[in-house]
Amino acid sequence: MSRIAYVNGRYVRHADAGVHIDDRGYQFADGVYEVCGIRGGKLMDEELHLARLQRSLAELRIASPMPLSALRQVLREVVRRNRVENGLVYFQVTRGVAPRDHPFPAGPVKPSLVITAKRLNMARIQQSAEKGVAVVTMPDLRWARRDIKSIALLPNILAKQAAREAGAYEAWLVDAEGYVTEGSSTNAWIVDKFGRLVTRSTGPEILSGITRTVLLETAKREGIEIVERPFTPDEAKSAREAFISASSAVIIPVVRIDDTAIGNGAPGSITLRLREAYAKVGVLS
Repeated sequence: MSRIAYVNGRYVRHADAGVHIDDRGYQFADGVYEVCGIRGGKLMDEELHLARLQRSLAELRIASPMPLSALRQVLREVVRRNRVENGLVYFQVTRGVAPRDHPFPAGPVKPSLVITAKRLNMARIQQSAEKGVAVVTMPDLRWARRDIKSIALLPNILAKQAAREAGAYEAWLVDAEGYVTEGSSTNAWIVDKFGRLVTRSTGPEILSGITRTVLLETAKREGIEIVERPFTPDEAKSAREAFISASSAVIIPVVRIDDTAIGNGAPGSITLRLREAYAKVGVLS
């Protein structure tokens, strides 16, 4: 079956989908995006993703391409047409098409909206969750407004590629003060020797991950103490446990950071407990 994409009011074959060459997303990465997990054909934490989308649009002064009620319907239709049971739906909004010039267009421009959906290899994700993965640390070279889910991801791409070339699953980015910010496409967590869950607090330095938000609620329900503060790579390497979170896989245990095994080199008990408990808190719609 051919994949189907939604592009500016039309459902088209994925292979035929495209935007105008003067779309500001193509020319300047002038846009934002969201990625929502799909489980059992339903969207995960949809309202949280839509709220973050609205915030990102407001921060960049990009108009909403359609009312949220209409966007909800289109998201579901893209998932339905692609027959995705377990996967991701990606939706991107750019400032729209205008002659190439750095300032915002002078006149009204209709934002561009592109939506796609794809299946995930759940067996591969489960294998990573059972065995754990390695991460490597490297300098954080991104812009200063990481709280906006911008489509300008070149530093993230370079970090992810460097991780892959080093045989690792993810890169943990380290700021100028020597603290871990987050992964190239994930949030970073550790469990300290006291069993406390430690993750960096939200602000311009990191993206407020939707899975991160739900996991904090999950930890509270499980009675796990939470500490929101920066931590260094050295602290992470001496931690009891570590893991990453994202909409695609929820939680993936980290068993090695650079050349250091974490804990006993296997997924930790609190990490696995949180992964199991997440399903009771995450909202499907």
